[in-house]
Amino acid sequence: KDRGNNKPRKSSLRHLKPEIRIFSRTCYLNTFRQQQKHVRHALPALGLSSALLTDPGMLSKCRSEQKRLYSPDIVKTILKPSVKPAAVPGKRVPKGPRTKQPSRANQPALNEDKCIAFATADQYHLPTLCHDLMRHGFQEMDLPRDASNALVISTDKAAKPDDDAVMFFFREGSVVFWNVEEKTLKRVMRILEHHEIQPYEVALVHWENEEISYTVGEGNTKLERGNFILNDQMNQDEAVLEKFAFSNALCLSVKLAIWEVSLDNFVESIQSIPETLKSGKRVKLSSAEVMKKIGELFTLRHCINLRSDLLITPDFYWDRENLEKLYDKTCQFLSINRRVNVVNEKLEHCTQLTDLMRSHLSEKHSLRLEWMIVILITIEVLFELAKMIF
Repeated sequence: KDRGNNKPRKSSLRHLKPEIRIFSRTCYLNTFRQQQKHVRHALPALGLSSALLTDPGMLSKCRSEQKRLYSPDIVKTILKPSVKPAAVPGKRVPKGPRTKQPSRANQPALNEDKCIAFATADQYHLPTLCHDLMRHGFQEMDLPRDASNALVISTDKAAKPDDDAVMFFFREGSVVFWNVEEKTLKRVMRILEHHEIQPYEVALVHWENEEISYTVGEGNTKLERGNFILNDQMNQDEAVLEKFAFSNALCLSVKLAIWEVSLDNFVESIQSIPETLKSGKRVKLSSAEVMKKIGELFTLRHCINLRSDLLITPDFYWDRENLEKLYDKTCQFLSINRRVNVVNEKLEHCTQLTDLMRSHLSEKHSLRLEWMIVILITIEVLFELAKMIF
């Protein structure tokens, strides 16, 4: 009832807003059509009314009258407010890891072992690392001569007794632990710090890692549903080579993840340049700073496309077809080729932007020289005129 008036309000569509009236008629027509034909309707255009998104009760009322018109999940998605984490001043919200992290909702079974890979540095010094590990009680295992870029170490400190504990160290700065207990893993990581060349940040190392469960059982060794399945009938040398193939692919993935982070940091450092150019403002970058950016960009491109095995299959697998299949299958599962293509596209865009900045600075320098020449000629002409007059 209205204040000061005892007459009740009339319930009619004429008292509603025009956009609400349109929506009510639409609900009524759709309900009538559903009575004639049992057809599942799609979600109508909700952009007709701004009040629809601000009044959830209106949607629920129409949904109660016709149950097939709206999907509850879609309505909840539309009405759910977007909650953003509180941003800390001076800190960038970290992105999700690029590697395949294990699901918290799907914990590994008790009969599964764990394989985990880290990229801790740009390179390892393998001879001194091998000597240091053997001095601490670890044993070195033999590898074929054409696998000289890796070091295999075994230990009796296994996390589970159903498989041997093995560690693979790659010269490119990556390490893979197979069934190694956590205490021993931390101990080896501390030893590894003394043999790293250009180490990465500790937080980044533990953020960008690969962790995959594996089991040892009957049948051929394979990668199935995101887990490694190893053949228990293999001898020790063959089992080590199969683990080497899996480890090689895992190391490529974690190294690529580190380079992806470096590229994201580079992109973040130059992301304001296009907006500055668009607004017509002056870009506050010197020629030395631009050349430094170009050097960072080409160093990253050299690491990804020339120094690593991301674009080609290593020579080690050319005469080992079974190991090559395991290696290729793991690379495909980790989406290495797709990630490399995305990185190269970003690198190409950054290269174009840095070339634009370099040409822009070069033009500014040439223009400055031209103005200096014009000023000098003007001064010389003034001196000659002064001599003629006086």
